Amino acid sequence: MKFGWDLRRGLNRYLTAWKSPDDPSPSDFTFEHANEGHKKGGVVVAVTVSLAVAAVSGILILGWCYRMKSHINVQEKSDFSIKPDQNSGMQVDDMDLPVYEVSTIAKATSNFTIKNKIGEGGFRPVYWGILADGLEIAVKRLSTSSGQGLTEFKNEVKLIAKLQHRNLVKLLGCCLEGEEIMLVYEYMPNGSLDSFIFDQQRSKLLDWSKRFHIISGIAKGLLYLHQDSRLRIIHRDLKASNVLLDNGLNPKISDFGLARIFGGDQNEGNTKRIVGTYGYMAPEYATDGLFSAKSDVFSFGVLLLEIISGKRSRGYYNQNHSHNLIGYAWKLWKEGRLLELIDKSLEDTCFVSQILHCIHVSLLCVQQHPEDRPGMSRVLLMLVSEKSDSYAISEKSDFSIKPDQNSGMQKWCSVILCS
Repeated sequence: MKFGWDLRRGLNRYLTAWKSPDDPSPSDFTFEHANEGHKKGGVVVAVTVSLAVAAVSGILILGWCYRMKSHINVQEKSDFSIKPDQNSGMQVDDMDLPVYEVSTIAKATSNFTIKNKIGEGGFRPVYWGILADGLEIAVKRLSTSSGQGLTEFKNEVKLIAKLQHRNLVKLLGCCLEGEEIMLVYEYMPNGSLDSFIFDQQRSKLLDWSKRFHIISGIAKGLLYLHQDSRLRIIHRDLKASNVLLDNGLNPKISDFGLARIFGGDQNEGNTKRIVGTYGYMAPEYATDGLFSAKSDVFSFGVLLLEIISGKRSRGYYNQNHSHNLIGYAWKLWKEGRLLELIDKSLEDTCFVSQILHCIHVSLLCVQQHPEDRPGMSRVLLMLVSEKSDSYAISEKSDFSIKPDQNSGMQKWCSVILCS
């Protein structure tokens, strides 16, 4: 401890030991003198340490700069660039989800080459990729220019990252870097359901047992969203292209970009911005922006009709009548001719009674008024038990295409369809 200055010697005085009357140790007060040489030596040591720290810091900074340069080069080759984060202050570190670097995804997808592109819709191209460990992935590259990219990203991360069900597609991770917004999913080798049921050749690969397995799986996944998960979720865009099939043709509901969470006792929501796919939308949602679990039930009913008939709901046309697919199904039901609705690739099946039962369930689901439709728990029970007699189909329900005299466009009753 520095104790003072020795004027006579011109040296610093330091206290190195002491003794008190109660202290039994043999030591006494002792001082050491330090000249200016020692002081200068300390300064030299301090300067040397500072220079060493600065040198190490410089090396680390140079290494970081080199890494960033390499990182940017990968992206330039991929025909996209890194810019300052403009994503509303969203921090990927705050998400309970693995975060991938852009360079990792670019390498996995061969720099987003066109040959790796496996789908696109709504400004959202999807690419196949394979990570360094051999895991196959599907990468949805959301567009910031569409105005929907960030919204869909937040929605999917917030919802699907917290959900675990065998009939929901699994989100493996994400990327939010500069203007790049990407979601990384498990890869589904059999693609989407629409690529099977609407294809004349591939539809033959789906016999009735496989189709019913797919129907049941979709129903279970939807029930989980509505009732059994820790969040109550309305999907709002259930359709054939949003159902993916794995190696075993197990269905997995995907694309939660438009989904909404219901909290507490909330049973219904409304919006002025109608989003989704016409042909699958419930009337109350398409016209008034009202959505609920029952609007998802309606979409499920439409999907069920498509799986059974092999025909698309949207754009369906028959020169012998003015009905859309739903209206045509109602017409056949009222006339007792439901067998005519069944996909011709299923004509030789021995499960006709089960197919007719499923058509009955689908008609219950697409009734015009939401209060007339069963909930998904009831739907699944009817599918499994093959008993739907306790639910009567409302005579008020009917869907037909009628010409609009003002614009020449077509309407589903009160539901406007863009042709």
